[in-house]
Amino acid sequence: MKDFIPFQNYKVRGGPDFGHRNLPLLRSAMKTQNINVFLIPHEDEYQNEYLPECNERLLWASGFSGSAGAAIVTLKRAVMFVDGRYTLQVRDQVDPDLFDYDRLEDSGLTRWLLNNISKGDRVGYDAKLHSPKALENIERAVTSAHGTLVPIQQNPIDQAWTDRPPAPLTPVTIFPISVAGETHRDKQARIAQILNTKTADTCLITAPASIAWLLNIRGSDVMCTPLPLSTAFIRANGHVDLFIHPDKISDSIRAHLGKTVSVHSDTEILQHIKSLKGQTVLIDPAVTAAWYFDQVKLAGAKIIQGDDPIALPKATKNSAEIAGTVEAHKRDAVALIHFLHWLDTEAQSGEYDEIQAAQKLEFFRHQTLKLKDLSFESISGAGGNGAIVHYRVSESTTKKLKKGSLFLIDSGGQYIDGTTDVTRTIPIGAPTDEMRQRFTWVLKGHIALAEIRFPKGTTGSNLDVLARAALWSKGLDYDHGTGHGVGVFLGVHEGPQRISKAPNPIALQPGMIVSNEPGYYKTGAYGIRIENLQYVTEPQDIAGGERKILGFETLTLAPIHKSMLDKAELTAQELKYINNYHLRVLREIGPRLDGEVKTWLEVACASI
Repeated sequence: MKDFIPFQNYKVRGGPDFGHRNLPLLRSAMKTQNINVFLIPHEDEYQNEYLPECNERLLWASGFSGSAGAAIVTLKRAVMFVDGRYTLQVRDQVDPDLFDYDRLEDSGLTRWLLNNISKGDRVGYDAKLHSPKALENIERAVTSAHGTLVPIQQNPIDQAWTDRPPAPLTPVTIFPISVAGETHRDKQARIAQILNTKTADTCLITAPASIAWLLNIRGSDVMCTPLPLSTAFIRANGHVDLFIHPDKISDSIRAHLGKTVSVHSDTEILQHIKSLKGQTVLIDPAVTAAWYFDQVKLAGAKIIQGDDPIALPKATKNSAEIAGTVEAHKRDAVALIHFLHWLDTEAQSGEYDEIQAAQKLEFFRHQTLKLKDLSFESISGAGGNGAIVHYRVSESTTKKLKKGSLFLIDSGGQYIDGTTDVTRTIPIGAPTDEMRQRFTWVLKGHIALAEIRFPKGTTGSNLDVLARAALWSKGLDYDHGTGHGVGVFLGVHEGPQRISKAPNPIALQPGMIVSNEPGYYKTGAYGIRIENLQYVTEPQDIAGGERKILGFETLTLAPIHKSMLDKAELTAQELKYINNYHLRVLREIGPRLDGEVKTWLEVACASI
């Protein structure tokens, strides 16, 4: 593994020292602005999930490196909010002497504000980091507690963070039409039609993934996600005004964008907003910072609140995007199967640790010669670390893959033609009966969601119970969503569709890619998750039926470890599904393998 430079590093990110070092600096800056309370979301100006280092404000203040969280800091107290994925991680990274812990769920921030701030408190927020939708409930809670919500001119973190890294300036690249399947001019025309139905003169787009999709461009400003950080307005005639640092744009990119896109410096966006007086501007309040709403109102423009008009077209992949994604998953499967073979043979010695395992998988992906990046930092968890849902292995936390334990690996790759995300749970040595039972219950939910057929209008929320039913019948559950959307050489997590307990009004539509990833986690002992990506198929007639029915086609092709199965818990139909899936893996990926790895796959996929 000397011949490749890994994308993922395993240095310790975050930790209790951050809070000890930086909280006093933050509080000093708060005092200079006459702020008693300050709100720190994880999101940055672009509402991204993964951030450039210069925008990791929550990490700087608290030491928490997870991709979802928030903090409230007062002059004397601080509290850290995370969801169910991070309840263990937050205790490792955030000092309990400095921060209380609370949950994001059930309106955690607003509940805390309502119950804890004092009359007359000035609660500061950075309007560039909060959406109006998020601020509505916050303002209601602060007002009810007789405090005042105050937009600040300079973020006190930015004021106190004297060694803040510079903003990324990576070059924009062209996303090939062979994968995109549609020119950016045609996409612009499609979105323009949507604007006209809403009688909007223009639409503000602040989501870099939407801009990248619309203009068939990519970048590398953000780890694991090929995004060019930028902002855009698309007019009702389809013309786009793109605001981006000029150093990112080459002559070839200008030629690609052509006459239907005007490129401006990112410093000119306020000037452009001021020119919108009298116009009607469509803005998505869920993903656009409140600062933009404030500035558009000051400019004298009329705001129409509505969903990002690009989000749904981006989520419903065309035939070229699906074809590219299928090929990317087959390529990724070769790397996965080499890795699973290694886990099942050499790694059974118990001599390797989580970092070595994650690096081994990344090495096999590099061997495809097509890997552009990881699609997220690999979750490589042995034993109890596997029970930490979004565990990030580091040099300080890595564990050996010991005999008698389970190893959970959740990972993915970014390829020019597709984005992958897969989880497998592998026994090191012989699994216990309990492990096998719980694995099988998780697998039953996975199969139910993979095989379901459903009518037009069905949402992911309607289907979520299928993945949980077997676990629920045993008094078990998991505290994360069952499925998220996935892009094509874009974000590994994208909306607007999802499969979860939380209500979601977006119907599943042909071409949407979603994950299928039920799990079970026994704190301190082991974690189990089985994840494949699948896409929604075109509606079909069913003999004797009255409605066209949609379904899922699985993209991920890698065997399920058969020693983890408790066959007594599986129905005949479920056994048939497993055998058919393994037959497909062998048929489609076997010809791409040779030697002992191919022989191993033949055994791993043999009928049960």
